[in-house]
Amino acid sequence: MPVTPPLITATAEKLLNVFLWRDDALKSPRQRLKGKVLKLSLRESGAPLALVFSEQQIDVSGNWEGDADCVVITRLSTLVKLRDRQQLAQLIKSGELEVDGDLQVVQNLVALIDMAELDPAELLAPWVGDIAAEGIGKLLRGGGRFLKKRVARNQRYLAEALTEEWRLAPGPLEVAWFVEETDALARDVEALIERLDCLEDK
Repeated sequence: MPVTPPLITATAEKLLNVFLWRDDALKSPRQRLKGKVLKLSLRESGAPLALVFSEQQIDVSGNWEGDADCVVITRLSTLVKLRDRQQLAQLIKSGELEVDGDLQVVQNLVALIDMAELDPAELLAPWVGDIAAEGIGKLLRGGGRFLKKRVARNQRYLAEALTEEWRLAPGPLEVAWFVEETDALARDVEALIERLDCLEDK
Protein backbone atom coordinates (compact mmCIF):
# COMPACT_ATOMS: atom_id res chain seq x y z
CA MET A 1 0.00 0.00 0.00
CA PRO A 2 1.46 3.44 -0.94
CA VAL A 3 2.46 5.77 1.91
CA THR A 4 1.86 9.53 1.94
CA PRO A 5 5.19 11.43 2.00
CA PRO A 6 6.10 13.02 5.38
CA LEU A 7 6.22 16.53 3.88
CA ILE A 8 2.54 16.27 2.84
CA THR A 9 1.45 14.87 6.21
CA ALA A 10 3.41 17.56 8.10
CA THR A 11 1.94 20.35 5.93
CA ALA A 12 -1.61 19.01 6.29
CA GLU A 13 -1.15 18.69 10.06
CA LYS A 14 0.16 22.25 10.39
CA LEU A 15 -2.68 23.73 8.30
CA LEU A 16 -5.42 21.80 10.11
CA ASN A 17 -4.07 22.74 13.54
CA VAL A 18 -3.68 26.43 12.64
CA PHE A 19 -7.20 26.75 11.23
CA LEU A 20 -9.17 24.32 13.40
CA TRP A 21 -7.40 23.91 16.75
CA ARG A 22 -6.13 27.42 17.64
CA ASP A 23 -9.49 29.19 17.75
CA ASP A 24 -11.10 28.95 21.22
CA ALA A 25 -14.54 29.56 19.70
CA LEU A 26 -14.30 26.12 18.04
CA LYS A 27 -13.61 24.25 21.29
CA SER A 28 -17.15 22.82 21.60
CA PRO A 29 -17.33 21.34 18.06
CA ARG A 30 -13.76 19.99 18.49
CA GLN A 31 -14.87 18.02 21.57
CA ARG A 32 -17.19 15.93 19.39
CA LEU A 33 -14.15 14.65 17.47
CA LYS A 34 -11.91 13.94 20.48
CA GLY A 35 -10.51 10.38 20.38
CA LYS A 36 -11.80 9.70 16.84
CA VAL A 37 -9.74 8.56 13.85
CA LEU A 38 -10.72 9.44 10.28
CA LYS A 39 -8.93 7.72 7.41
CA LEU A 40 -8.94 9.71 4.17
CA SER A 41 -8.05 8.16 0.80
CA LEU A 42 -7.76 10.39 -2.25
CA ARG A 43 -8.44 8.62 -5.55
CA GLU A 44 -5.68 10.65 -7.24
CA SER A 45 -2.91 9.35 -4.96
CA GLY A 46 -4.21 6.13 -3.43
CA ALA A 47 -2.11 6.83 -0.31
CA PRO A 48 -4.34 7.20 2.76
CA LEU A 49 -4.04 9.87 5.45
CA ALA A 50 -5.22 9.22 9.00
CA LEU A 51 -6.53 12.19 10.99
CA VAL A 52 -6.24 11.43 14.70
CA PHE A 53 -8.23 13.90 16.81
CA SER A 54 -7.21 14.71 20.38
CA GLU A 55 -8.09 17.55 22.73
CA GLN A 56 -4.89 19.47 21.97
CA GLN A 57 -4.46 18.92 18.21
CA ILE A 58 -4.97 16.89 15.06
CA ASP A 59 -2.21 14.40 14.25
CA VAL A 60 -1.87 13.44 10.60
CA SER A 61 -0.28 10.08 9.79
CA GLY A 62 0.63 8.65 6.40
CA ASN A 63 1.12 5.08 7.66
CA TRP A 64 -1.61 4.49 10.25
CA GLU A 65 -1.86 0.82 11.16
CA GLY A 66 -4.70 0.98 13.71
CA ASP A 67 -8.46 0.94 13.22
CA ALA A 68 -10.36 4.00 12.02
CA ASP A 69 -13.79 5.12 13.17
CA CYS A 70 -14.55 6.26 9.65
CA VAL A 71 -12.99 5.77 6.21
CA VAL A 72 -13.61 8.35 3.47
CA ILE A 73 -12.69 7.81 -0.20
CA THR A 74 -12.98 10.82 -2.49
CA ARG A 75 -11.18 13.20 -4.85
CA LEU A 76 -9.24 16.34 -3.98
CA SER A 77 -11.74 18.50 -5.88
CA THR A 78 -14.57 17.10 -3.72
CA LEU A 79 -12.76 18.00 -0.48
CA VAL A 80 -12.99 21.68 -1.45
CA LYS A 81 -16.79 21.36 -1.68
CA LEU A 82 -16.93 20.19 1.95
CA ARG A 83 -16.38 23.81 2.99
CA ASP A 84 -20.17 24.04 2.67
CA ARG A 85 -21.75 21.45 4.98
CA GLN A 86 -25.05 21.67 3.08
CA GLN A 87 -23.39 19.72 0.24
CA LEU A 88 -22.35 16.70 2.35
CA ALA A 89 -25.52 14.63 1.81
CA GLN A 90 -25.55 15.41 -1.92
CA LEU A 91 -21.88 14.39 -2.32
CA ILE A 92 -22.51 11.08 -0.55
CA LYS A 93 -25.68 10.43 -2.60
CA SER A 94 -23.89 11.15 -5.89
CA GLY A 95 -20.99 8.82 -4.99
CA GLU A 96 -18.38 11.61 -5.03
CA LEU A 97 -17.80 10.90 -1.34
CA GLU A 98 -17.70 7.26 -0.16
CA VAL A 99 -18.08 6.92 3.61
CA ASP A 100 -17.53 3.64 5.47
CA GLY A 101 -18.02 3.62 9.23
CA ASP A 102 -19.29 6.31 11.59
CA LEU A 103 -20.82 9.04 9.42
CA GLN A 104 -21.04 11.29 12.50
CA VAL A 105 -17.23 11.75 12.38
CA VAL A 106 -17.43 13.22 8.86
CA GLN A 107 -20.44 15.37 9.79
CA ASN A 108 -18.63 16.77 12.86
CA LEU A 109 -15.46 17.51 10.89
CA VAL A 110 -17.41 19.22 8.08
CA ALA A 111 -19.33 21.29 10.68
CA LEU A 112 -16.01 22.30 12.28
CA ILE A 113 -14.53 23.33 8.91
CA ASP A 114 -17.72 25.25 8.09
CA MET A 115 -17.48 27.23 11.36
CA ALA A 116 -13.75 27.95 11.01
CA GLU A 117 -12.66 31.27 9.54
CA LEU A 118 -9.96 30.39 7.05
CA ASP A 119 -7.77 33.48 7.12
CA PRO A 120 -4.37 33.31 5.35
CA ALA A 121 -3.08 36.05 7.67
CA GLU A 122 -3.11 33.55 10.55
CA LEU A 123 -0.73 31.29 8.65
CA LEU A 124 1.64 34.09 7.68
CA ALA A 125 1.73 35.92 11.05
CA PRO A 126 4.41 33.74 12.73
CA TRP A 127 6.84 34.36 9.85
CA VAL A 128 6.20 37.94 8.72
CA GLY A 129 4.47 39.54 11.72
CA ASP A 130 0.83 40.47 12.34
CA ILE A 131 0.77 43.76 10.40
CA ALA A 132 2.48 42.40 7.28
CA ALA A 133 0.35 39.22 7.41
CA GLU A 134 -2.84 41.29 7.59
CA GLY A 135 -1.68 43.38 4.60
CA ILE A 136 -0.88 40.27 2.57
CA GLY A 137 -4.23 38.73 3.60
CA LYS A 138 -6.10 41.83 2.38
CA LEU A 139 -4.13 41.73 -0.85
CA LEU A 140 -5.00 38.04 -1.36
CA ARG A 141 -8.70 38.64 -0.60
CA GLY A 142 -8.73 41.64 -2.97
CA GLY A 143 -6.99 39.56 -5.64
CA GLY A 144 -9.56 36.79 -5.18
CA ARG A 145 -12.44 39.24 -5.58
CA PHE A 146 -10.73 40.79 -8.63
CA LEU A 147 -10.30 37.35 -10.24
CA LYS A 148 -13.92 36.44 -9.49
CA LYS A 149 -15.11 39.67 -11.15
CA ARG A 150 -12.88 39.06 -14.18
CA VAL A 151 -14.16 35.50 -14.60
CA ALA A 152 -17.78 36.62 -14.20
CA ARG A 153 -17.27 39.46 -16.71
CA ASN A 154 -15.60 37.14 -19.25
CA GLN A 155 -18.43 34.63 -18.87
CA ARG A 156 -20.95 37.43 -19.48
CA TYR A 157 -19.04 38.61 -22.60
CA LEU A 158 -18.91 35.05 -23.93
CA ALA A 159 -22.66 34.56 -23.32
CA GLU A 160 -23.43 37.87 -25.07
CA ALA A 161 -21.17 37.02 -28.02
CA LEU A 162 -22.76 33.59 -28.44
CA THR A 163 -26.25 35.07 -28.23
CA GLU A 164 -25.36 37.74 -30.80
CA GLU A 165 -23.79 35.16 -33.16
CA TRP A 166 -26.82 32.91 -32.76
CA ARG A 167 -29.13 35.80 -33.60
CA LEU A 168 -27.10 36.68 -36.71
CA ALA A 169 -26.84 33.08 -37.93
CA PRO A 170 -29.23 32.32 -40.81
CA GLY A 171 -32.27 30.19 -40.09
CA PRO A 172 -33.04 26.86 -41.84
CA LEU A 173 -35.40 28.52 -44.38
CA GLU A 174 -32.79 31.14 -45.26
CA VAL A 175 -30.16 28.43 -45.79
CA ALA A 176 -32.57 26.41 -48.00
CA TRP A 177 -33.39 29.54 -50.05
CA PHE A 178 -29.67 30.29 -50.45
CA VAL A 179 -28.96 26.72 -51.66
CA GLU A 180 -31.84 26.91 -54.17
CA GLU A 181 -30.65 30.28 -55.47
CA THR A 182 -27.08 28.97 -55.80
CA ASP A 183 -28.29 25.91 -57.74
CA ALA A 184 -30.42 28.13 -60.02
CA LEU A 185 -27.42 30.41 -60.65
CA ALA A 186 -25.24 27.38 -61.46
CA ARG A 187 -27.88 26.15 -63.95
CA ASP A 188 -28.06 29.63 -65.58
CA VAL A 189 -24.26 29.73 -65.91
CA GLU A 190 -24.24 26.26 -67.54
CA ALA A 191 -27.00 27.32 -69.98
CA LEU A 192 -25.04 30.49 -70.83
CA ILE A 193 -21.87 28.46 -71.48
CA GLU A 194 -23.82 26.10 -73.79
CA ARG A 195 -25.25 29.08 -75.73
CA LEU A 196 -21.82 30.63 -76.10
CA ASP A 197 -20.43 27.28 -77.33
CA CYS A 198 -23.27 27.10 -79.92
CA LEU A 199 -22.51 30.64 -81.12
CA GLU A 200 -18.83 29.83 -81.45
CA ASP A 201 -19.64 26.72 -83.53
CA LYS A 202 -21.69 28.83 -85.98
